Amino acid sequence: MMPMSTQIKSTPILAIDDEQTNLKLLDKMLRAEGYTRLTLLDDPRRTIDAYRETSPGLILLDLNMPHLDGYAVMAQLRALDDPMLPPVIVLTAQSAGEFLLRAFKSGARDYVTKPFDRAELMARVRNLLEAHLAHRITWAQNSVLEELVRERTAKLRKTRLQVVRRLGRAAEYRDNETGNHILRMSKISALLAARLGWSPEDCELMLHASPMHDIGKIGVPDHVLLKPGKLDPAEWELMQSHVSIGADILSDDDTDLMVLARSIALTHHEKWDGTGYPNGLAGEAIPQEGRIVALADVFDALTSERPYKRAWPVEEAVSHIREQSGRHFDPAVVEAFLDALPEIVEIRARHSEP
Repeated sequence: MMPMSTQIKSTPILAIDDEQTNLKLLDKMLRAEGYTRLTLLDDPRRTIDAYRETSPGLILLDLNMPHLDGYAVMAQLRALDDPMLPPVIVLTAQSAGEFLLRAFKSGARDYVTKPFDRAELMARVRNLLEAHLAHRITWAQNSVLEELVRERTAKLRKTRLQVVRRLGRAAEYRDNETGNHILRMSKISALLAARLGWSPEDCELMLHASPMHDIGKIGVPDHVLLKPGKLDPAEWELMQSHVSIGADILSDDDTDLMVLARSIALTHHEKWDGTGYPNGLAGEAIPQEGRIVALADVFDALTSERPYKRAWPVEEAVSHIREQSGRHFDPAVVEAFLDALPEIVEIRARHSEP
């Protein structure tokens, strides 16, 4: 790594003064101290262009100039909203307190009065360059750490989604619903949530939570879950218990993900007209997440082949969804489904069975 002293001397410096004599003096003093990357401006109107070209670590700025005075130049610099805006040393023949106070309020970090005292000027230049360089190093380190945190968070989210989907598929395997059903219905659920005005963050939660909608099937006996024929009343009661079993499995966790997953598991078999289970909820008494997943799950199940049934053509499934609007399904969710149908068909194609 380059020594600190070398880094300081190689840092670009921008000097702005309408007097050529002052610029030549500054150039001579700074070069004598080993500073080589100097940009000298006698027209303050060129400041912003020069700033963007050179990315200086320090600005030496005269206050009293034509066209733009030093205060106006500092206002232009602040307007850039650069998080690494370099310190400004104002160069002024004014020593009155009101001028200096205004300069500091405008963004100056230090000042040097004219005529320049060489030792004083060089000390102030070096001190501010050291401070700014340290600030840049800290900022760069923080940026690296923030990027690492973002990468780690993204990895954790990906891992969480994979675990959730596998939990969902564990239940589906018991019910002979293997393959990409979980992947498709979760993406469709998230898409419908977005169409209904959910925030991006809540849509992501839907994507993660909906795969666990049937996790309770793990607790349903095989002779019921795998029965090829029609279930008798006692068996149907056992089958319906998967929603409460799933809600129980997902309880005792107050994270947003698990709260949403529990609600979905408990309510995705409720129906808009109140004929669903387990609680016979109707209309908007059913949480919207349950209404969304109900439609997404049914549509994908209808259009997927199972050992006990053929896959419905999309047109037949859509017709069924229309017919069940206001009965099984929330009309608003049906409308969102119909609006998003091209994207839903694309999801099905992209994640079709192997």
